[in-house]
Amino acid sequence: MVDVQVRFPVRGGRRGSVLRAVDGVDLELFAGEALGLVGESGSGKSTLAKVLIGLQRPTSGAVLLDDKEVPAVRDRALTRKIQLVFQDPTLSLNPRMTVGAMLREVLGVHRIVPKNRIAERAAELLATVELPASVADMYPRRLSGGQRQRVAIARALAVEPRLLVADEPVAALDVSVQAAILALLDRLRSELDLGLLFISHDLAVISHLCDRVAVMYLGRIVEVAPTAELFEQPRHPYTQVLIDSVPRAHAPWRRELPMLDGDPPSPIDLPAGCRFQPRCPRAFAACATEPRLAPATTNNRSVHAVACQLSAEPTQQGAI
Repeated sequence: MVDVQVRFPVRGGRRGSVLRAVDGVDLELFAGEALGLVGESGSGKSTLAKVLIGLQRPTSGAVLLDDKEVPAVRDRALTRKIQLVFQDPTLSLNPRMTVGAMLREVLGVHRIVPKNRIAERAAELLATVELPASVADMYPRRLSGGQRQRVAIARALAVEPRLLVADEPVAALDVSVQAAILALLDRLRSELDLGLLFISHDLAVISHLCDRVAVMYLGRIVEVAPTAELFEQPRHPYTQVLIDSVPRAHAPWRRELPMLDGDPPSPIDLPAGCRFQPRCPRAFAACATEPRLAPATTNNRSVHAVACQLSAEPTQQGAI
């Protein structure tokens, strides 16, 4: 995506007031790669996901697929290429249809396979997500949370997407079940050469699954880096605070930064300069100037990019 912005008009506020849910996001995802997207609630992660799958039109900017712009109104073929896995599969699965009927319906509507192969392909999809064939005759209410999420993944895979957007897909599951679903997603994106955008609050999950991580704050990406490098050497103070906030018995990642004061600024009334400045324990004069994500990350998975004035100040870098 290139310079994606999503703004909502605010009723009852000052004339012309807008809420900047996503504000100038540039992000790349490669085939077969798992990219983690993290940030606190209200940072714009879910809005960005809705833009990707076509549920939310961007105010400006573009979503690109294979270097071609995806139009605001998508035909069936384009809709198939980007699929979403929801946090709670109970809300996304039809309780009145068996699992097999749901899969057969998707395959039939999108004409993925000939009619005489629909039942066979539905069985193959269940096997792909490691569910027994008997699940095809069951209703969602008879399945466990982990099984329902596997069915949701199978349904998304039925249309043969290029990109899978997973919005907190394991947040509602037990820890042991989470591990199994993560292993499944990891295997699928490798075997199918599938791009995976994994949105989560859980940094431990992100560190286990993702190749790269993008950190979002108040509608903008403030840091992007390979996963191991981001956790070992975070450069943005917000990223450092996020990592330091994770409790663990042995904490090689902890940097002991001061806890943040106050709440994030309102996306309706953003501060001048760096948006993290009012809460940043290391803010200095240059932070009054808005930082840009640098260096550019075009076609380079190994680049560590950060939007912070500290990274451009040699005298300040040692403090990070």
